[in-house]
Amino acid sequence: MKPLSGIKILDLTRLLPGGFCTLILSDLGAEVVKVEQPGLGDYIRVFKPYYGDVSVFHYAINRGKKSIVLDLKNVGDREKFYELVRKAHVVVENFRPGVAERLKVDYETLKKYNEKIVYCSIRGFLNENIGRAIHDVNAQALAGIIDLFRKLHGYPSWLPIPIADLSSGVLCAVGIIAALFKALR
Repeated sequence: MKPLSGIKILDLTRLLPGGFCTLILSDLGAEVVKVEQPGLGDYIRVFKPYYGDVSVFHYAINRGKKSIVLDLKNVGDREKFYELVRKAHVVVENFRPGVAERLKVDYETLKKYNEKIVYCSIRGFLNENIGRAIHDVNAQALAGIIDLFRKLHGYPSWLPIPIADLSSGVLCAVGIIAALFKALR
C-alpha cells in the first residue's frame, strides 16, 4: 500500500506547477480527479509534441489521474463539484486572483461542504492587484538566472528545464502532505 492510499484529491489546476504537484501525490497513492473545463480543458493539452492527437506533456503530467469535465460557471456542475468536495481530502487550484471566489470554489466556500478540506492555492502572479500571470521564464528572470547566464556566457538565456514550475509543484506537494498530516491527526 502506498503512503497516500485512500486520500482523494480534486485537481482544478492547469499547466505544469499544479499538474506536477498532483502527479507527485498520485504517484504516492492518492486518488486524483482532474476537473477540466469544457472544450480545451487543461491548456497543457495543446503543447507539442503529440502522440496521436494528444500532447505528450498531457500524458506525462496526468498519468494515473482520473478526469471529469465540469463547467464551474454552471450552477448544476458546481453542485456536482460540491458533492465531490464532501468526499475529498484536498482541493488544488491555480486560478488567477479572484477567479476561485467568482466560481465559488474558494476555501471559504468549500469548507462549508467539508470542514476538514485541505486547500492549496498555487499563485504565480507578479502582483495580486494586477492579476498578471508569471510563468517559469519570468520566475527565472526575477531570480536572476537569465542574468547569470549573461554574465557566464555573454548572452542572456534561461534554463531549458522549467525549474520554477517543477519546484513550485514539489513545494506545494510537501505543503499538502504536511497539512494532511496535521488534519488527519
